[in-house]
Amino acid sequence: MQPHELRGWLFDLDGVLTDTARSHAEAWRRTFDELLGRRREAEGEHPALRPFDAVADYERYVDGRARHDGVRAFLASRGITLPEGRPDDPPDAETVGGVGNAKNALFLELVEEEGIDVFPESRRLVAALVEAGRCTGVVSASENCRAVLRAGRLGGLFYVVVDGVVARREGLVGKPAPDTFLYGAALLQLDPAAVAVVEDAPAGVAAGRAGGFGYVVGVARRAQPRQLLEAGADVVVGDLGDFAELFALLRRGVA
Repeated sequence: MQPHELRGWLFDLDGVLTDTARSHAEAWRRTFDELLGRRREAEGEHPALRPFDAVADYERYVDGRARHDGVRAFLASRGITLPEGRPDDPPDAETVGGVGNAKNALFLELVEEEGIDVFPESRRLVAALVEAGRCTGVVSASENCRAVLRAGRLGGLFYVVVDGVVARREGLVGKPAPDTFLYGAALLQLDPAAVAVVEDAPAGVAAGRAGGFGYVVGVARRAQPRQLLEAGADVVVGDLGDFAELFALLRRGVA
């Protein structure tokens, strides 16, 4: 199908709709560097304990993944295994749950300090899709998704929201598995082949491709276009302005 023929559009949140990826990356950096620093003090210098790279490590191991999946993936890359702990472990607990909650606390602090920026062309596309009668949804690994949507005044533009809270409740496997996107399509009562997925992370693009979605758009914010294409994107763009213009023209009966 061509983009204008698709009945539904599912968007990732961070890096696609809102510019919170920087806050996420900084929260991960501080969290992991504190953990790695404690290990260096106890064990001495070692290449596996080098600081977290807020670009390369963020994109490869945590971007687009559920929070605790990101903890496991990054630490595994350094040969570190922590006890699972519990989802509600305190932030100072050296467990997967504790590290994930420490990151989340830092992220919320940064959002409170810096606020939420929405990409203007993304907002314009979503509004144009709604006006053109398309079904829209957000599929995000973030458990703060609804709060971020409210802060960015985007909450009224989406028919469905599948976030980290929903994924945990429904037992959905996170990206790069397609489960959360497939759940979003089911909530919209649409076949995946009639739905577009819009993602900025290779893991999210791979999830859209694995789910058999009709069109997968990669938005090259942090990841390189080549990475998004290799993950399965049908097209890679710098922003969503061209799609917004397409649907604006359709609404006016020009295209």
